[in-house]
Parts: sequence; C-alpha cells; structure tokens
Amino acid sequence: MQYWLIKSDPETYGWKEMVRDGKTSWDGIRNYAARLHLRSMKKGDRCLFYQSVKQPEVVGVVEVVKTAYPDPTAKDGDWSAVDVKVVAALPRPVTLADIKAENSLKDMVLVNNTRLSTQPVTEFQFNYILDMSRR
Repeated sequence: MQYWLIKSDPETYGWKEMVRDGKTSWDGIRNYAARLHLRSMKKGDRCLFYQSVKQPEVVGVVEVVKTAYPDPTAKDGDWSAVDVKVVAALPRPVTLADIKAENSLKDMVLVNNTRLSTQPVTEFQFNYILDMSRR
C-alpha cells in the first residue's frame, strides 16, 4: 500500500462534501507532478484529505477505489483522475502549523511544498498524523 495527501480548497470541495457524497472523482488537477502521483495511485491506497486556504489542515482519510483514467473535466491535454471514497474523519483536525512544528515530519512534502495538490507521504508520516489527531 502507498500513502498520499490530496488537497482541496473547502470553498470548492471540502470534507463536508466528501462525506456527503461518500465517493467522488478526484479530478481537475492541472499540475504535471500531481498528475504523475495520480497515475501512481493503486486501488486500496490511503490518502490524507487536506483542506487548504483559510484553515489548512488534514481532516480525514479516503481510499483510492479506481485507478487513474482520463480526466473527464479536461478540455485540453492529457490529464488524469482517480476515484476515492471516505474512510473516516480524523478525531481532531491536524493543522499545517501542527505538522510544521513536528521535527519528525520535517521531510514531508507538504512542509516544503504546500501548493502541490497531490503528493506522496510515507507510511510513517501517514500514521504519525493519525496519531497526532488522537492527541
């Protein structure tokens, strides 16, 4: 299993909508590095659901249920989407400030590149953030 962080602006599509829908197409990504990550996702991979902008924080966990396919929202170019479903909300959101304050997470992509919308996380980082949400 691989682990990821997927990011969304809650004004566009937040955790509230993810829970309401239960499952969604993770589309609309227009970044080459993020596209490569989407194409590397496998069925069963787990993703931290990160809400950005006003209150940046990890709020839940989703699972990849359909691997990369052509993004139906793309008018031009070779873009990809995956389908994800809700696994669980975190007991307590873990803010970007919380993550940056943890020396154990200093190498996390999010700490150094908050703009990348789809990014890998290690198993250790994934589990550490879940542990942080229970503190």
